[in-house]
Amino acid sequence: MRLGLRRKVFCGLGTAVVCLLGASWVRGQATPATPAQKPQMSDEVFKNVQVLKGIPVDQFMDTMGFFAASLSLNCTDCHTADSGGDWAKYADDTDLKKTARQMILMVTAINKNNFRGARMVTCYTCHRGAQTPSVRPSLIQQYGVPPPEDPNEVIFLNPLPKGTPTVDQVFDNYFRALGGSAQLAKLTSFVGKGTYEGYDTEQEARPVDIYAKAPGLRTTIVHYRGADSTRTFDGHAAWIASPDKPVSLFAVTGGDLDSARLDAIIAFPALLKQSYTRWKVGMTQIDDKDVIVLQGSSAGLSPANLYFDKQTGLLVRKTLFTNTMVGQVPTQVDYSDYRAVAGVKMPFSWVATWTDGQDTTTLTEVKPNVPIDAAKFSTPAPVAVR
Repeated sequence: MRLGLRRKVFCGLGTAVVCLLGASWVRGQATPATPAQKPQMSDEVFKNVQVLKGIPVDQFMDTMGFFAASLSLNCTDCHTADSGGDWAKYADDTDLKKTARQMILMVTAINKNNFRGARMVTCYTCHRGAQTPSVRPSLIQQYGVPPPEDPNEVIFLNPLPKGTPTVDQVFDNYFRALGGSAQLAKLTSFVGKGTYEGYDTEQEARPVDIYAKAPGLRTTIVHYRGADSTRTFDGHAAWIASPDKPVSLFAVTGGDLDSARLDAIIAFPALLKQSYTRWKVGMTQIDDKDVIVLQGSSAGLSPANLYFDKQTGLLVRKTLFTNTMVGQVPTQVDYSDYRAVAGVKMPFSWVATWTDGQDTTTLTEVKPNVPIDAAKFSTPAPVAVR
């Protein structure tokens, strides 16, 4: 998508939540939600939603990101020019929004009539980053230099080539690279401080605090100018309270909840292998370096790819694929700058990339095994929306 100032361009999870259409380790083990905890639905929050009704707010926003990635359009491309500074304007109709509604119905019918409802055809199938799909072959693409392969498009071979490590060997190498299972067991909590920057801060580095407690609690607080942005996972449920979102507080659901769960597990990776019931092994390259890929899957959870550097054994990337009403969207986190903390190597820098945003977190200080108030992992207080 075209990048720029957050209030103008940040589609999907940010200002374009109404883009195009208008205004325990398994999730099933979580405590059932009370009526007050039920996620808000798209048509309860946004106006003029005509097709994507009855889905949670975060999944609605993921769908907006899918559109942005498929067409390489930003928020104001799909909406009115003045919508970037006025949330209400996102509900106004435009020709592109009307066309998008028709396309969603068309693609849904194609998948229903030809693929038994499986999302085999999506916006991206035809558009591939262009507003108007090409209807004839490109000789430049046919005979030119092919683009680099996407490491997230992994082919898992069965049987595996000779010499490919097993799942157990990959995890054993990973734990040794981190400092050994004994040291991992001693790390029970940590508090990290550093900086965060992304489209939501208009690329300004802002202070960030991270609170994590084993086996799977994690809260991140970014201190925006004048307000805080909080993301919390309590081992079962997750929430976001942030001034740049259209809702002052909302529950995280679906693949976004699975991603928050996996982030919390990776912070204390001793139980990472047990976090999924099935694993597959594959090979690919990232930045011309060989990496071993493990894909984890379990009933009721979104599949996740974990990429381990073949030389060091360290985790260098996590990719999770979230289902939306129009197709899957990837969320990718790249880890680097591993440093020893209480005998355990931890990444001090990571870059999160998804279909409508990218942010970088850099730690400057980590305090291990410190007491953390349980309130840090409770539902955050709502914040005023900008």
